[in-house]
Amino acid sequence: MTKMQKAMAAATALALTAGHALADPALIYDVGGKYDKSFNEAAFTGAERWKAETGGSYREIELQSEAQREQALRRFAEAGLNPIAMTGFAFKAVLEEVAPDYPDTKFEIIDETVEAPNVRSIVFSEHEGSYLVGMMAAMASETNTVGFVGGMDIPLIRKFACGYAQGAKAVGADVTVLQNMTGTTADAWADPVKGSELARAQIGQGADVIFAAAGTTGLGVLQAAADEGILSIGVDSNQNHLHPGQVLTSMVKRVDLVVYEAFSAGPEMKTGSFRLGLADDAVGYAMDDNNRELVTPEMIAAVEAAKAKIISGEIAVHDYMSDNTCPVN
Repeated sequence: MTKMQKAMAAATALALTAGHALADPALIYDVGGKYDKSFNEAAFTGAERWKAETGGSYREIELQSEAQREQALRRFAEAGLNPIAMTGFAFKAVLEEVAPDYPDTKFEIIDETVEAPNVRSIVFSEHEGSYLVGMMAAMASETNTVGFVGGMDIPLIRKFACGYAQGAKAVGADVTVLQNMTGTTADAWADPVKGSELARAQIGQGADVIFAAAGTTGLGVLQAAADEGILSIGVDSNQNHLHPGQVLTSMVKRVDLVVYEAFSAGPEMKTGSFRLGLADDAVGYAMDDNNRELVTPEMIAAVEAAKAKIISGEIAVHDYMSDNTCPVN
């Protein structure tokens, strides 16, 4: 059990002994919708697991515009909901303003860091998991060309892309990695038509495996890949089931777990900054009956060996966000 898991287990046990006198928790989804089959839905899955196991209730809201961020945070805090979890880096600025006004309320922000005594900040080592699926993509490719379609062009998504490219290039230095971002505004997370267009353009350039890290936009990428008879890679949630036999794997990111742990801990939730990666089983690749025939024993052996070396430090996967550069293209 990792230090993070031990801390959360202790906080959870303390919270559960307090019974139902605790305040209800709340969850605010980022733009793109609760049922995006990816990032937001992973958070929803964690909240629903907590609800099923405890019989508790929670409040939630799906943002319809950027302007609603502060309004939603303040409304939930004023209502006494505690803790309040939110999905996405875009909450950083408003949380920095709101958190000090409600010192007795605990907040959890996922994918960003906010320095405040009542905030739990969670960031993931997405580059580590992306490295593994990049290896799998290169090993599965018959054209020696793989693709990546990101959502909003931000350092976080470049981090996914860079890790993926490093993994692909580790398999073969001559592997071509095509990369496209969908846009520069929040709308880039919710444009499956554009995702499909970008995927088809990459297919036209020879890509036969495409990794989508783009929220709802990624659904268009996976659909285009299936329609064109090539492989895709899902993100955040396990998306293998969306097109059985055509999604090579999914780079899972345990957003569900951190929401579940926050809700379980309740107002006693441990605050501070936490980074979760392969060593915490917080990122990785998905295997199930939907992709088992696509992934060879050789792929599993290679990525498991790489995983062990990343955890031990023998392989250092460059984090794009550390210096806004990527050592491979």
